[in-house]
Amino acid sequence: MSDAVKPEDKALILDFGGVISRTLFETHALSEAALGLAAGTLTWQGPFAPETDALWQAMQADQISERDYWLQRTREVGRLLGEDWTAMQTFVQRARGADVQAVIRPEAVAAIHQAKALGYKLGILSNELDLFYGADFRERLPLLQQFDVIVDATYTQILKPDPRAYQACLQALGVRAEHAVFVDDQPRNIDGALRCGLRVVQLDVQQPEKGFEWAVHTLASF
Repeated sequence: MSDAVKPEDKALILDFGGVISRTLFETHALSEAALGLAAGTLTWQGPFAPETDALWQAMQADQISERDYWLQRTREVGRLLGEDWTAMQTFVQRARGADVQAVIRPEAVAAIHQAKALGYKLGILSNELDLFYGADFRERLPLLQQFDVIVDATYTQILKPDPRAYQACLQALGVRAEHAVFVDDQPRNIDGALRCGLRVVQLDVQQPEKGFEWAVHTLASF
């Protein structure tokens, strides 16, 4: 037991979009209400019904990038409102500004509080937290105050899976890579974390509870 890592030397590092927050696929009803669209207007379901989402299938086949996918969806939703939307942050801020708490995963909240109670450090490593949600979002979401470190490429301009992104987060937290568990829903970001020596959990957005449980369990195991 003398070789066990102290809790304060461990860290749970989470992506934000899709991990702490629910995906835009899961919150169509909230988006429609916030935007004044009729219920059922938004029908694309991405990983929840890939057979009905040809654009998602094209992304999965590497025919288009993830950003291409969301830019097209953003433009489509803007056109439904008679507006010209050219940036995803317009979609996110307009669709999710009304009720911040409603888009947060309860499974993520539970894991964050559990990790905090166990004495682990908490970090967020995001490519676009403030870019997509706006700089005032942190004030409107008290949950973010639980985190010791938030590394956001909105400001650093270093996006995952660049190894410097993970290294900056680890350095700010003051923990070694092998003593941290990183949770993300995107395979490329998981691969980047693995290359940097972190322990990883790729979150299945259809079964988020299992992913968070495994992340906390992994931290407790060493």
